[in-house]
Amino acid sequence: MSQSHSALIIGGNRGIGHATVRAFVERGDTVAFTHHSHAADPELAYLGALPVFCDITDSDQVESAFEEVEADQGPVEVLVANAGITRDQLLLRMSEADFTTVLETKLIASYRLAKRAAQSMVKAKQGGRIILVSSAAALTGEAGQTDYAPSTAALIGFGRSLAQEVGSHGITVNIVTPGLTDTAIAAALPETHANETIGDVPLGRIGSPEEIAATIAFLASEEAAHITGAVVPVDGTISIGH
Repeated sequence: MSQSHSALIIGGNRGIGHATVRAFVERGDTVAFTHHSHAADPELAYLGALPVFCDITDSDQVESAFEEVEADQGPVEVLVANAGITRDQLLLRMSEADFTTVLETKLIASYRLAKRAAQSMVKAKQGGRIILVSSAAALTGEAGQTDYAPSTAALIGFGRSLAQEVGSHGITVNIVTPGLTDTAIAAALPETHANETIGDVPLGRIGSPEEIAATIAFLASEEAAHITGAVVPVDGTISIGH
């Protein structure tokens, strides 16, 4: 891999993805990011990042997004699969539609994205980085998340299996598991739930998107070339022992 990378950040319009786009731009990488439910943030475009509209649950749109990025900045050398949604509800009240939507957006879309990225990385013969953003819930479980927790847990098995398949091509695959992070999702939580979570963290606070982004950026760096198949928690010890 070259020192300056062509990176594609999925779900880069807000939260952790937004911070990751900024981190990669600051590193000197050429960056594209996808957006779907909201218009592209003009701040990121001003920084030089390429906005790409993409519904990652649609295979044709994923293909079109990769083709658009490749035409603008060359083959994708770093993929950060960050998108996901929550439909929190107790299992006895959860609809099958919500369950399958969460899995489609977090797990199946990650399969779709990673497969497309790996194909081009293998063809280019220059190595690559695939970073899957999972969740501490994958390791600990969480009441009300019998859809989200397994979708993120499956990313661990998927990523570790893929790491073994593509390692001989110089491609690393790692999984980041953030804990509760200062994003719109955290802001929407009931105050009592947020306070309980913070109370379980020895550091006494939730994480920032920039802290997650810094970890992702490191895993995409040359210094992390021998790290693959790793699950990297950035959660203030929430998942310790799991």
